[in-house]
Amino acid sequence: MDVDDLEPINRKKPLKDLEVMSIEALGEYIEELKAEILRAEAEIAKKQQARAGAEAFFRK
Repeated sequence: MDVDDLEPINRKKPLKDLEVMSIEALGEYIEELKAEILRAEAEIAKKQQARAGAEAFFRK
């Protein structure tokens, strides 16, 4: 058995050192984060629709 098999699959990424980033780089980083938030929200909406469809199907 390998030690890597015991580690959790979902490891949190280390936080970026914002102090060393320029104003422009920080702005770009914020835009990347906003895009990722929108992507996650779209996935949540898609899953909620699938759940609602399944619940409606099984209520019949």
